[in-house]
Amino acid sequence: MPFRKVAIIGLGLLGGSIGLAVREHLPGVATTGYDADSEVRERARELDLAQTIADDPAEAVRGADLVVLCVPVGAMRGAAQAIAPGLSEDAIISDVGSSKQRVGKALAEELPGHHVIPAHPVAGTEQSGPDAGFASLFHQRWCIVTPPEDADAAKVAALVKFWKSLGSTVEVMDAAHHDMVLAVTSHIPHLIAYTIVGTASDLEEVTRSEVIKYSAGGFRDFTRIAASDPTMWRDVFLHNKDAVLEMMDRFQADLGSMRDAIEADDGEAMFDLFTRTRAIRRSILEQGQDDARPDFGRGHE
Repeated sequence: MPFRKVAIIGLGLLGGSIGLAVREHLPGVATTGYDADSEVRERARELDLAQTIADDPAEAVRGADLVVLCVPVGAMRGAAQAIAPGLSEDAIISDVGSSKQRVGKALAEELPGHHVIPAHPVAGTEQSGPDAGFASLFHQRWCIVTPPEDADAAKVAALVKFWKSLGSTVEVMDAAHHDMVLAVTSHIPHLIAYTIVGTASDLEEVTRSEVIKYSAGGFRDFTRIAASDPTMWRDVFLHNKDAVLEMMDRFQADLGSMRDAIEADDGEAMFDLFTRTRAIRRSILEQGQDDARPDFGRGHE
């Protein structure tokens, strides 16, 4: 393993999971952690999310050859400023943010001369906080690494190896392309989920208790997504604004076409779309990105 010490800044779901995964898969690698919330730091100590939990961000990164920023994308610039005094010259500074262009720009501006290589593990749950982490979060999940054009190839290879060691499948991608892809596969679905759940809660003709009581599988799954960390997702939409707006325009056009088909009793158009979307679902299952069991493998009481 090319890293001797990994520092994790932010000890929620992703940061905690990285700490636990390093302990399980890379037992020879030392870990330190820091979170801006003192209560989170205390809980992280109780959960042993890292070997050392520091009370100062600069101290947490001192001597680390890999620093992973696990804070909301809107907090990346401030986190970079906080760790700067303790960074080693040769350290890699990476992150786990869901938008990459603006994050990469902010980190490069705050940490000139350092090896900034952004990354995005495409893994998570609707849970947040230090208790939400688990070591297998990254197993068989993609991690997208988005190095700048002038990145040191050896440093990029080291970061790729790190994520593979935690169980991820790694792809190296241009940051702009990443942001467009994730706008489609992650950001717009979250925006739709937040919106449809909000619409249901605002209906006057249907009471909130009825929405909750009679939630079918589709709406229930929307509520799971809509339960995700509001701070994180607010920042994602603001930091990937251009790609999200472009995909929203495409989605609104497609939604308008579907409305027209329903209004015109055009069953053939609907059937064609639904057939194409089933094929996408099959491809996702074939790549092991979801559970094919009924009800997504959920247990029943």
